[in-house]
Amino acid sequence: MQITSVAELEDLLGSPMPRAASKERARLCQTDRDWLALSPFVVVATSDADGNCDVSPKGDPPGFTHVIDERTIAVPERPGNRRADGFHNILANPHVGLIFLVPGRRETLRINGRARLLADAPWFDELVVEGHRPIMALVVDIDTIFFHCQKAFMRSKLWKPETWTPEQLPSHATLVKSVMDTPETVEELEEYYEESKYGAKLYA
Repeated sequence: MQITSVAELEDLLGSPMPRAASKERARLCQTDRDWLALSPFVVVATSDADGNCDVSPKGDPPGFTHVIDERTIAVPERPGNRRADGFHNILANPHVGLIFLVPGRRETLRINGRARLLADAPWFDELVVEGHRPIMALVVDIDTIFFHCQKAFMRSKLWKPETWTPEQLPSHATLVKSVMDTPETVEELEEYYEESKYGAKLYA
């Protein structure tokens, strides 16, 4: 049976606990800043003017997210595949949602806000990694911020290495070849994605 109304949804889920209903805030507190200082990974959700969605991971050394002030943060952009799907969305619709992870911690820090893109700013010099300034930065003016509970990570056992089975999937090169008609052979792709060579291109 499809759920088609807010009333049906609330009947099914029930009402949120008071602590969950009131946990949103609009400014970074010190605990939020401490979390961002330890987070090496964020997932950024965007949508275009028609509601078509995209979710993009961003990662860098812990603390890569720059705190401009209590209502504003910036996420540096590094060299990538140049699709820029999320950035195209932001130019059409500035609303974004971010989830910041800290490895081993089962909570996540969620930030919702409005984004803009900067090609440069004085604080870019503070975001240099391996001698390279960011290409650009995603600046987010915070609307709401809150910590999300641990249950999803507890159910998934995401941080428990004894549950990991990466070997059950083929190599990245094989995955690429299986879903794309590339001119390269699997062997050529394996060489391209070899960690030491591919890793050398992370910031250049």
